Amino acid sequence: MKATIIYGSPRKRGNTAALLAPFMDELQKNGVILDYFDVYEKKIAGCRACLGCQKDSEKVCCVIQDDMQPVLNSMAESDLIIIAAPVYAWSAPAPVKAVIDRAIYASCKYYGDDPYGPALFKGKRFALLTTCGYPVEKGADLYEEMMKRYCKHCGLTYTGMLAERQRNLKEPFMNEEKEKHAREFARSFL
Repeated sequence: MKATIIYGSPRKRGNTAALLAPFMDELQKNGVILDYFDVYEKKIAGCRACLGCQKDSEKVCCVIQDDMQPVLNSMAESDLIIIAAPVYAWSAPAPVKAVIDRAIYASCKYYGDDPYGPALFKGKRFALLTTCGYPVEKGADLYEEMMKRYCKHCGLTYTGMLAERQRNLKEPFMNEEKEKHAREFARSFL
């Protein structure tokens, strides 16, 4: 099995990175091949809605020349796509949103001349790994709903979300329980 992990936090050693580490470790221990993309280290512009991607209905592609094409290629080759990012204002951080916007047009070929064009990510599994400051049911709920709709639109199979909260900065974020949750979440994809 192959998985694409899109990491979207500006903090390299923050809460999302801490939660992602045991998740990735568990996948790798079980033979999953991982492609990891830190979108804060990439140059990925926002979608221009130029519809240049619609000219090739057989390939996941974008005409913008930046660091997005390797991400798209990996997503197209993977069985599982995971976005690991904190919640910012009840949604994804800007670099993650750029990836989401670009991927929807690049993979859904029904925006151009063919309204019945294929959804090239159809059937791939999709999951969220996220951290937030509010209680999860009020901090990550809108983000999850947005991504469920994204999956439905693109034909992806939404397989769930692991969301953990940091209550305050006086307490350490990671603990044995959160690590256990991350490992269990990873095993759910095997």
